[in-house]
Amino acid sequence: MVQLPSDQDASGRTLGQEEIDLVSAALRTGTLTSTKGAYVKQFEKDFAKRHGMPFAHACSSGSAAIHVAVAGLELEPGDEVITTSVTDMGALTPILFQGGIPVFADVDPLTYNLTAESIAERISDRTKAIIVTHLFGNPCDMTGILRVAREHDLPVIEDCAQAFLATHAGYLVGTAGNMGCFSFQQGKHITTGEGGMVLTRDKDFARSAFLFINKAWGYGDEKPDHYYSALNYRLTELQGAVGLAQLQKLDEVVASRQKTAARLTDLISGLPGVSAPLTTPDSTHVYWKYCLNVDTSLHENGTVRLAQFLKERGIASAPRYIQKPAFRCQVFAEQRTLGNSRFPFNLARKEAVDYSADSYPGTFQGLERVLVLPWNEHYTDEHVRYLADSIIEGVAKL
Repeated sequence: MVQLPSDQDASGRTLGQEEIDLVSAALRTGTLTSTKGAYVKQFEKDFAKRHGMPFAHACSSGSAAIHVAVAGLELEPGDEVITTSVTDMGALTPILFQGGIPVFADVDPLTYNLTAESIAERISDRTKAIIVTHLFGNPCDMTGILRVAREHDLPVIEDCAQAFLATHAGYLVGTAGNMGCFSFQQGKHITTGEGGMVLTRDKDFARSAFLFINKAWGYGDEKPDHYYSALNYRLTELQGAVGLAQLQKLDEVVASRQKTAARLTDLISGLPGVSAPLTTPDSTHVYWKYCLNVDTSLHENGTVRLAQFLKERGIASAPRYIQKPAFRCQVFAEQRTLGNSRFPFNLARKEAVDYSADSYPGTFQGLERVLVLPWNEHYTDEHVRYLADSIIEGVAKL
């Protein structure tokens, strides 16, 4: 049995002396708050520069980044935001906290991403924005999605938490929409433990992001005040120091993941009823995870059975990714929010909260067939061969 590196500890992370040196330097300053320090500010500048963007604001998590972006939309209670049914809850609850109604669009069952067509079907006169998630490191079709957004004059927020340096149509994800949101959580391409970043070209959105991260206090203003209701979502200087060092390694991290993923794809090509991850046309995949698509018409309950076999080989895979579509979670299914108020669901159109299964065929088919394999930048050819041999043997047993 081959022990795979894990992104949950040092075996699968690029954390090293560079991070230790910068954290030590930050500690020696005695200034650990980003309002007074220099490390978070430099991290923001470097991150913006790497993406060719004028503005970047760091915050405490990827969920916070989504919340910061949604706050910039200045939603009225009951406004609708179209989003995906296959995503982390941290990308959804910020909409509720700003009084908006998440309206779920279906996903493509092979990429698990929103499509321009599924988004267009859900637009109403109450739609105020679109949030797309570049799931597993594979970009959405931003060309088509932005065309729909422009037709309806809707801003687009890109959730790039799993897609650092992925590209579509030649540009980096997070730079095409109005705002791009990133996560530095433990298992992402680069990590500060927890942390997030918001990118934008729009100076008004940038100003909103800065304020919302800082309790709406106007640092640097002539007469600062708390201008509206907002939170403390600041990153610490220690995290900023780690982020600075991690960012210098990002290109190498992505290249390593792409190289080993291509090798695994070659090794398992031709397997009956099991296919490698699909990449959106005119895009590059950056493999936050490596997802097998299991044809359950050939392999009954195949994702679960294959996962069980891989577990016996020491490979911890995840059938379905999330156990159920987001709209089946209690917060949506039972409208559990503020006390017994059901707010903001009490303001929703009936159609906006209709979660009938027949409206989401791609979601249910995709979740039934996806098997998520762990992935990180420290995989070697030996690790990839072990994965391939295990998958091939497991499929044979199916």
